Amino acid sequence: MTEFDPEKFEEKYTYYFEELETAYSNAYQELHGERDSEVLRGIDRRILSESEPVYEGDGRFRVTLPDDVDGRIESLPGSDERAERVLAEFTSEIERELRRLFEFD
Repeated sequence: MTEFDPEKFEEKYTYYFEELETAYSNAYQELHGERDSEVLRGIDRRILSESEPVYEGDGRFRVTLPDDVDGRIESLPGSDERAERVLAEFTSEIERELRRLFEFD
């Protein structure tokens, strides 16, 4: 585990790429089998692949989403409401994983 440095997180893909991949992967695995796999996979590929994790300070992370999330959600199978709930769970899980991996929990 790389020691977390908030200043280095500004260049997260240089210093923390492996940890970011692990957080996203662990979050996906946590929801896999619990949520509709087509919706989960669609969110991962169409929305979260272009998301940006942000360190907010005090051990808190936030996942920012692309500007056109609504249009991307409409392209997913099932209801928009269900996809929005899964997206919210997925991003919360990523944020939780980031806190865990960087030992803020």
